[in-house]
Amino acid sequence: MKPTNLIILVLFYSRHGATRQLAELIAQGVESVPGCDARLRTVPAVSTVTEATAPEVPPAGAPYVELEDLQECAGLALGSPTRFGNMAAAMKYFWDGTASDWLAGSLSGKPACVFTSTGSLHGGQESTLLSMMIPLFHHGMLVMGLPYTYPELMTTSTGGSPYGATHWSGIAGDKALSEDEKRLAIALGRRLAENAAKLAGA
Repeated sequence: MKPTNLIILVLFYSRHGATRQLAELIAQGVESVPGCDARLRTVPAVSTVTEATAPEVPPAGAPYVELEDLQECAGLALGSPTRFGNMAAAMKYFWDGTASDWLAGSLSGKPACVFTSTGSLHGGQESTLLSMMIPLFHHGMLVMGLPYTYPELMTTSTGGSPYGATHWSGIAGDKALSEDEKRLAIALGRRLAENAAKLAGA
């Protein structure tokens, strides 16, 4: 019987596509590791109208995340665009509803990483990454970044951080991912999957 591959959850929120592109590159890095599969998931947008609800299935793109995805994953990559130096409300809303998994320790001891995109070059990328780490620490996850053994961290003139993968999308959101940003996102996914495999004894 073929052994079941480890599931690495790539959970993201994206309004204009930049964070989704990072998520897809991280998933590419995950799947470059034998025995690991990436599971792309997103969260619904929040509404100022309290009665509004999202459709059960998104019209396009990744399915909405369910708590079972947290329970089944061997590692987690978490991504959100920057909102004034913080994660987007939609992502924060999701994590506010994970108390049952926190009590059960569903994520405790699992590796995690974070990623983000911003419209401006100094638009709060690192503070957003740090804000996303906070609930992961509360869940007992082993949060990792990118070490400076990746030379792109020293040469990038766009995104890229030791705290996680980032992208500078421009105010109009029209800047394509740079080669440095792409390589660092793929490297982060690969690093996450490699460590998940080690921790799982695979």
